[in-house]
Amino acid sequence: MVELADIFRQYDPAYRAKFGDRLLPSHRHTMWAIEHCRTEALGGHVYHCPDCDQSVYQYHSCRNRHCPKCQNEQAQHWLEQQRDLLLPVPYFMLTFTLPAPLRSMARSHQARLYDLLFRASASAAQHLAADPRFIGGQLGLVGVLHTWGRTLTYHPHVHYLIPAGGLADDDQTWRPARDDFLVPVKALSGIFRARFRDALRATELFDLVPATVWEQDWVVRCQAVGNGETAFKYLAPYILPMSPPQAGWAGASRGHQQQSPAQGRERSRHLSLPRVR
Repeated sequence: MVELADIFRQYDPAYRAKFGDRLLPSHRHTMWAIEHCRTEALGGHVYHCPDCDQSVYQYHSCRNRHCPKCQNEQAQHWLEQQRDLLLPVPYFMLTFTLPAPLRSMARSHQARLYDLLFRASASAAQHLAADPRFIGGQLGLVGVLHTWGRTLTYHPHVHYLIPAGGLADDDQTWRPARDDFLVPVKALSGIFRARFRDALRATELFDLVPATVWEQDWVVRCQAVGNGETAFKYLAPYILPMSPPQAGWAGASRGHQQQSPAQGRERSRHLSLPRVR
């Protein structure tokens, strides 16, 4: 199986030659760490068994939070913790996507724009949930940021896993939502856009945004996901590795990479390298 480290080693020189002036220091460090994880570059330990007089040399891990090799165990541990917190109610997945015209700005101002994405989307969802016509209570939210889409292009969006209901103002009463409906998505999209706009207006970045962004529809999706465990399994690989799961790399050769997403279907895509992100 081809690993992300193999792709980095093969295409890193060409990628840096073409895009090196745009790479953040943190990106350079992460690429180096993944390339050299569990190799002689990081040293290692010798384990010796006195009974059979056998020695085994183990290379050190990079322990970078973006490395799929290093973070798999932690992701599994996180998943187990979340299972213990699941409520005996149906769950929904809410997804908020940053519009394409804002993505270039987000890439250059990641901390600020990602923070606004979380704050605007969460407050929009809570605003509608507080309406007694829908739930009449405060939602519980587990939010995860994804910064790429299925084709590995830059595509910032936030997933929220939400139990179907909310806590009333008395902090004691559970107000259930319908099994097939959480909040109206079209109204949620408009509120999300307005709150993001108002928050961005307080920064020096607002004047750099085309006015048409505030007139277009912003993509918000809501889907029922059963008891929530399946959705947590989907989110778990992105909580700690924050990079394409190892199983997603089917092969890499002659400047193209194939990806076979899971979810019960086998598909492949040819992605031009070294532009892979």
